[in-house]
Amino acid sequence: MKKNSFLLVVMISFLVRLHAQDDLLSLVGEDKPKKEFVEYAFKSSRVIMSHSLEVIRPGVMDFRILHRFGNINGGAYEFFGLDNATMRMGFDFGLTRNLMIGIGRSTNKKELDGFAKYRLLHQAKQGGLPFSLLFAGGGSLTTLRNTDTTRKNYFSSRMGFYGQAIIGSKLSEGFTIQLMPTVVHRNLVPTVNDPNDMFAVGVGSRLKLSRRLSLNIDYYYRINPNEADGTKNPLSVGFDIETGGHVFQLHFTNAVGMNEKVFLTETTNDWTNGDIQFGFNISRSFQIKKKK
Repeated sequence: MKKNSFLLVVMISFLVRLHAQDDLLSLVGEDKPKKEFVEYAFKSSRVIMSHSLEVIRPGVMDFRILHRFGNINGGAYEFFGLDNATMRMGFDFGLTRNLMIGIGRSTNKKELDGFAKYRLLHQAKQGGLPFSLLFAGGGSLTTLRNTDTTRKNYFSSRMGFYGQAIIGSKLSEGFTIQLMPTVVHRNLVPTVNDPNDMFAVGVGSRLKLSRRLSLNIDYYYRINPNEADGTKNPLSVGFDIETGGHVFQLHFTNAVGMNEKVFLTETTNDWTNGDIQFGFNISRSFQIKKKK
């Protein structure tokens, strides 16, 4: 009897001590490992033409200049394309950890454009999600003077829109790949045979070559193009070079346009014919709001 009473007292003391420890943990907070997200899948918020898996950090403004020269096969008379050029100047802003917006203006068709990009899922290490999922959407407005007097032109005829999902993963420290299902809507199309809604699937990848150098590839396969209009699937190949606060990119492409509507629906250059343009992108980030 005494032995049983002794065991009962020991058990009660143990439970009281365990309960006291739980109360203490509830006061001070139990240490839990923080989720570590995968960063720098790409060095920039763009692969080359396309949105990448990256989102600009909150309070940061990214000033971007995109520059494309003429076709290399223009020969020496055109200085291998360097005599001609188109460009886009843009400003991108990080609003939250997962949301960014941007605006820009292109010399090609004097287009204004804007977009928003939101990261819904973020790839994480040690048992977290193995991929990231983002959504991007935007629109563009052509400001060229209207020269077609054969029909009535509305303001909405100048506009186009796109929506895109970006699913990708940084598979290793040196390699990233992403898929980009995309739809482009044009309010006005050149002919009745051209679809107002163009569907495409893009792929973007990054191969790290050194600490500051990577090889990037950006390609779209268009699902329902008008085969008779002579447009081609856009392909770009380039090198990202990080130089401190700058990301400098050299690339070759068959796309003249620098927003989704134009490079998906109006690319007429053909890589197999040597219709290739040399270009460069410059990205410079500024901290415009103090970090918390």
